Amino acid sequence: MSDSPAPVLRMQGITKRFGPLVANDGIGLTLGRGEVLALLGENGAGKSTLMSILFGHYVADEGHIEVDGQPLPPGNPRAALAAGIGMVHQHFTLADNLSVLDNVVLGSEPLWQPFSRRGAARARLLAVSQRFGLPVQPDAKVATLSVGERQRVEILKALYRGARILILDEPTAVLTPQESEALFDTLAQMVAQGLSIIFISHKLGEVLRVSHRVAVLRQGRLVAEAPAQGTTQGQLAQWMVGHAIDPPQRHPAQAVGPAVCVLDGVSTAPTGRDRLQAVSLTLHAGEIVAIAGVSGNGQVALADVLCGVRATTAGQVSLLGAPLQPRPAWVVGQGVARIPEDRHAVGVVGDLPVWENAVSERLRSAWFSLPWWRAFWIRREAAQTHARRVMTTFDVRGGGPDAPARSLSGGNMQKLILGRALLPPSNADGAAPAPRLIVAHQPTWGLDIGAVTFVQQQLIAARDAGAAVLMISDDLDEVLALGDRVAVMHSGQLSPAQPAEAWTREAIGLAMAGAPH
Repeated sequence: MSDSPAPVLRMQGITKRFGPLVANDGIGLTLGRGEVLALLGENGAGKSTLMSILFGHYVADEGHIEVDGQPLPPGNPRAALAAGIGMVHQHFTLADNLSVLDNVVLGSEPLWQPFSRRGAARARLLAVSQRFGLPVQPDAKVATLSVGERQRVEILKALYRGARILILDEPTAVLTPQESEALFDTLAQMVAQGLSIIFISHKLGEVLRVSHRVAVLRQGRLVAEAPAQGTTQGQLAQWMVGHAIDPPQRHPAQAVGPAVCVLDGVSTAPTGRDRLQAVSLTLHAGEIVAIAGVSGNGQVALADVLCGVRATTAGQVSLLGAPLQPRPAWVVGQGVARIPEDRHAVGVVGDLPVWENAVSERLRSAWFSLPWWRAFWIRREAAQTHARRVMTTFDVRGGGPDAPARSLSGGNMQKLILGRALLPPSNADGAAPAPRLIVAHQPTWGLDIGAVTFVQQQLIAARDAGAAVLMISDDLDEVLALGDRVAVMHSGQLSPAQPAEAWTREAIGLAMAGAPH
């Protein structure tokens, strides 16, 4: 990359309002040819809105965009594609039952074309694949591909359509360390051939490694731009949140207590690619056991079993010495706190107010002892009081107890779920017991550095208070930072849980890919 690359993209004065909320406030950015620009910011800082305007999903209230010196028509995704803008979303948009070639070609041919030119499409796909070092098998079914291979197909979809500006949204979120390294090599080849990349990530170490320049948004405004070289992770974090961030200080578990939950040879029926196969694990009080692995290898089944959502087909699960019953209300009543993987689909009911979400999971467990439950009626005032305690204790921002849960940002929604799980209700007889087992599935997924630090601190505090914590995470930094013991899931099987010090990132990455440890 030259020192002063010719700008291929110019965004000037971009402002977008949603009622009284100013999501983007006069933002101006440029992107050079062959440049990687990292776009950073807290959840709700305006990154997604800005990229949606660039890709034509939203129309800016003010400002304009130029690509290669030509105005980009607003609110027109087809025009954005024609201008060479491609986007690879964090959540893949591939049809599992179709081949790689079908997924790449889908939507790129006119509807009135009488037949598909598969021969020409195959030749073009292979040419693009070879040019950018992204090997694929055109006839392979997407369902058979690894996560890293699926991401490769998503990138090829954009390049096949002639993308010259590529937006990558959290591209390493579900990759093994080895797959991430392969992606970085691919990005280097792309940049060497003149592609320009907007790299969105919460992993600050990766940002500094792959980008030439960083731009930071905070509360809808561009607050910092700087070359990546010479910038530190601490500076980036401070620009993002407006103050210095101290990472949680985890000390090793001091007093590991008795077994809280024991899985012995547990298997489940397959649901898609997700199942358990003869899994054994013991969770002790006062300890965090971290589970690493690529999503889709049994983590959902493990969390569902422990939360009473899924029944087992073999093996035994005991909770506090008694057989675990596959009934969520019973499990909650035994002191199991749940932080689900998908906060939007499973964690909250978006149309219900915050206060109802704050008390929802306890309504059918030990109802007779709850301060907000009387004679089969919910006492609204007592429930709202508890919701305010949750919002205050866990710093949930975004309206009061009556605000709909869907109005919260991702970070605040996760704090609400965390508070609901960890903060016991209190009544005239005192506070209810603290959770005995916490099942935290992707507890910091997609959160900014400030929210990540807060959530991790709460999990450490719960462990120190005597809870057994099972943390399932795709983030190896988080696994190694928080786990007292670490195990790896692959194809429904679980490796032995060993002290975190016995693992290296490379060893975990190999185990995630199926190599024995």
